[in-house]
Amino acid sequence: MEFHKGRLIDHVHLIVSDVKASKRFYRAILEVIGISFGGEDEGYFWADELFVNQGEVPTSHLHLAFQVHNRETVHRFHDVALSVGGRDNGAPGERRYHPGYYGAFALDPDDNNIEAVYHGPAQRSAASVVLVPDLQDPHLR
Repeated sequence: MEFHKGRLIDHVHLIVSDVKASKRFYRAILEVIGISFGGEDEGYFWADELFVNQGEVPTSHLHLAFQVHNRETVHRFHDVALSVGGRDNGAPGERRYHPGYYGAFALDPDDNNIEAVYHGPAQRSAASVVLVPDLQDPHLR
């Protein structure tokens, strides 16, 4: 069995009601899973393929799952999420989705369901996808 990941979603853009509260929440949980902030300003921040800014109509009830490398990280994610204002939406544990699926859920400040999931031991073809823009392309000038 083999799964191909990283081809469907280019990025996720969340609109939040309070960018400071969201920055605190996401900075803490992303640090647990090893993702650094890419940039931030007064009204927005981004990390990897996640872009967040404040707006009048916040995104809510979205389910966003982050892959992690072990069960311990699932537990740390859940603990940290609750310590920075997230609300419990499912304690760490096995799920019935497939054998080895181990996840935890927390609601972010705008009620989005944020998950950390470990799919069990797996061999990855690469740690990440590396994109290098072709600066000779006239569309990039």
